[in-house]
Amino acid sequence: MPANPHNGYTDYGIGLGLRVPHYDHILAEKPTVDWFEIISETFMVDGGRPLEVLDRILAQYRVVQHGVSLYFGSADDPDRAHLKKLKALTKRTRTPWLSDHLCWGSVDGTYSHDLLPMPYTFAAAKRTAEKIRMVRDYLELPIAVENVSSYTEFHVSEMTEWEFLTEVVELADCGILLDVNNIYVSSKNHSFDPYDYVNNVPHHRVAQMHIAGHTKFEKYILDTHDHPVLDPVWKLYAHATKLCGVTATLLEWDDKIPSFQEVHDEALKANQFIAEARAAKIPAPQRVSRAKAK
Repeated sequence: MPANPHNGYTDYGIGLGLRVPHYDHILAEKPTVDWFEIISETFMVDGGRPLEVLDRILAQYRVVQHGVSLYFGSADDPDRAHLKKLKALTKRTRTPWLSDHLCWGSVDGTYSHDLLPMPYTFAAAKRTAEKIRMVRDYLELPIAVENVSSYTEFHVSEMTEWEFLTEVVELADCGILLDVNNIYVSSKNHSFDPYDYVNNVPHHRVAQMHIAGHTKFEKYILDTHDHPVLDPVWKLYAHATKLCGVTATLLEWDDKIPSFQEVHDEALKANQFIAEARAAKIPAPQRVSRAKAK
């Protein structure tokens, strides 16, 4: 849904990722963009060009922070030094909400620098929710967790991925960054219906959506973010928008990055599906039931 507790009661439109190849164009041309998403870790530094560019962007645009290293699914407690730097950045950007991934990636202080899939168990959901609450309380900001693309599954899982996501966000009382491209990629890799996933998450908790391109290989699909959004993902996005309401949407294009205008034009294709959703007179997003422990 648009303005809700999980996105700071904001009503943002279509955003772009702030990427280095586009810095000069954005600062010189000042294109009209609803908002930019930044990777938090890129700007968690003491000074230099990253912060200089960020401050100039902040003077003209709205910014939302997206992280890649909180690892809510790891067993360790959140790193306090990391959270201190992250909180300082949130004060600088005035981000209305903060997102990171529903994954694990660290053990005993050693970081993999990857977004690893989780076992979908009730114990893992409980611990993950505890960590999300810790981070939210420390940062004093709404948190939205993103579903990741995955290429392997755990035999110990006790529920589907969408049931696990629901269990976590209900226990943590947090939002969802619904990545429809990741849903599509995982659905092909693990042979499930992506519409079952979208139909059965708590729509009222969706704070933001991601769209992106992916690459098909012989035996799997890889979430590459290196070309335009494919038609099946646009169709899934349209369906999700009708269920969740029109919400902040971000196009990810992180490799083989073309001109700013090409990326922006691709993002603005979302307007077609947003208009269709609004014309359909979307009902209020419905709550869904959580999985039950067996």
